Amino acid sequence: MAESHPRATTVDEYIAGFPEDVGRQLEAVRHAIHKAAPDAREAIRFGIPAFVLHGNLVHFGAFGDHIDFYPVPSGVDAFARELAGYRQGRGSARFPLGQPLPLKLISRIVRFRATQNEARVASGYRRAR
Repeated sequence: MAESHPRATTVDEYIAGFPEDVGRQLEAVRHAIHKAAPDAREAIRFGIPAFVLHGNLVHFGAFGDHIDFYPVPSGVDAFARELAGYRQGRGSARFPLGQPLPLKLISRIVRFRATQNEARVASGYRRAR
């Protein structure tokens, strides 16, 4: 499904391009991310919603019959046991549409990633962009 949204310039536009039931699930993921990292800002990166906090924090998007959540490899690796019931890729987890989303787990992963990014900045790392 994400292929039909290459021109979305905001997360609102991206979500509005999906059927209502998918949009509700995308909004739930968005809300969980906002709650876990209130200082992160929204963006569209690689054609899908992203949250940025001292660099890329997480991305998510709807594809066919699932929502992919991209907390980069460190987020997937750190929560491997809890994500074991979901199909995974390098740096991503796939949540089937129509099934309850693991929103508490998503929030925990986002907080983990925010802590990683903040520690990197505190150590003196400067992002090139």
